[in-house]
Amino acid sequence: MNISVLSPDKELFSGEITAVKVPGINGQFEILNNHAAIVSSLGEGGVRITKAGGEKMTFKIQKGFIEVLHNEVSLLVQGITDMA
Repeated sequence: MNISVLSPDKELFSGEITAVKVPGINGQFEILNNHAAIVSSLGEGGVRITKAGGEKMTFKIQKGFIEVLHNEVSLLVQGITDMA
């Protein structure tokens, strides 16, 4: 599946992934391949992206939204810190 991670001023990452774990407002959840369509608001917390090659990328957000449709993930985030 593919992801686009966007902040209000730039694109932070775009590429093929196997999973993304996000801080939902009612707790963390993970998106895997062939996930059902979803739109959800995100709260403060950590985001972990597992790239197609197995490499992990983590960062913290203050809030945001995630949309998943047909293995295309859009992650719109604000207040990014500790990006690695």
